[in-house]
Amino acid sequence: MVEIQGRRLTSGKASGNVLKLDEPVSFWGGVGLDGKIIDVHHPQHGELVSGRVLVMKSGRGSSSGTYSFAELIRSDLAPAAIVMTEPDAIVSLGALVAAEMYDKWIPIVMVDGDNYDRIIDGSNVEIVTSLGEEATITSV
Repeated sequence: MVEIQGRRLTSGKASGNVLKLDEPVSFWGGVGLDGKIIDVHHPQHGELVSGRVLVMKSGRGSSSGTYSFAELIRSDLAPAAIVMTEPDAIVSLGALVAAEMYDKWIPIVMVDGDNYDRIIDGSNVEIVTSLGEEATITSV
């Protein structure tokens, strides 16, 4: 069992199958309302992010992504959680908006580069955040 410590950006508890992206994706124009990656230039074009633990180094793009991500959360088509190596205000704000407006929580966790490399695409993980800044990612 692999256990990785990270920093909580937003609260929550989630589990799911890891989708580790080769490149960041934008929730505005990169992910459709059905939860699939629709950016035709993205290496994982056509992959479903819904219910999965989305692992990417950073977010990408437009401030409109905040609204798009919040809408995916509202419609239960968002990733179960997101893990990144860099904090992203657009993605984090989308999760916070959904938590406030819809009482739906998506944990967003930041890890360092070495721990990012330890997360395996296709593995099943559980993410638990604490009241402080800590977060734990555990393979299950």
